[in-house]
Amino acid sequence: HTQAAAGVAGVIKMVEALRHGVLPKSLHIDTPTSKVDWDSGAVALLTERRDWPEVDRPRRAAVSSFGVSGTNAHVILEQAPVGDDAPQSDAEPASAATPLMLSAASEDALRAQAGAWGRLLTERPDTGLARTARTLVTARAALEQRAVVVAAEPADAAAALDAVARGEEAAGVVSGRAEVSGRSVFVFPGQGSQWVGMGRRLLAESAVFAEALGEVGKALEPHTDWSLLDVVNQVPGAASLERVDVVQPVSFAVNVGLARLWASLGVVPDAVVG
Repeated sequence: HTQAAAGVAGVIKMVEALRHGVLPKSLHIDTPTSKVDWDSGAVALLTERRDWPEVDRPRRAAVSSFGVSGTNAHVILEQAPVGDDAPQSDAEPASAATPLMLSAASEDALRAQAGAWGRLLTERPDTGLARTARTLVTARAALEQRAVVVAAEPADAAAALDAVARGEEAAGVVSGRAEVSGRSVFVFPGQGSQWVGMGRRLLAESAVFAEALGEVGKALEPHTDWSLLDVVNQVPGAASLERVDVVQPVSFAVNVGLARLWASLGVVPDAVVG
């Protein structure tokens, strides 16, 4: 029994059947049960594979899950609509920096891993930093020995990874031993930490950050004579960050946006201060 994954195999099977237009043969059925009157309805066992032709409506299928604990579920699947045949671009959005997060059980293993990723980015720069970063975060275990390489170009990332592999310090590299059982705290800075253009590029590149600033901006509208987004984007004529009544709300908004962005990446603090 697949226990918590009960029904998943059936879903995968039917998704493929919908995609390919073929009803696969049911396994392990030699003799239909005599407790069902098979002649009284349209239900039939798939003793052989059968074509599932296109008609004037989408294909649909039902999958039942009978969990080991007694929990039952039923899902209806429908053929996906025809998509746009236009070729999709593999180009990644430009970014100021992308963090590549490595982890391993020992320093030697961490260095070996860094060397392997460095060679990959050197030999295959088209791999892409964003895809590499995503793989490192979602497909690797979070172990105690850590290193983070921050770079904007594959060549820079490869050079930094090579430095980690050699046990050397390099720009854009932070390494150490993580306290897995530790807690995280977000510190929200106040007035004095701002600079012209802060959050501008992130506003353009991160939908999560932009959504958060949009929410704060709408909440501020009834109480201000200036636009939060105009200030962050440095629109000509926008209110100055030198104004106390501007810098405080803008700093708050940027902090909220950053916190929301970190949360979307799985980093949720145990506490916040500031």
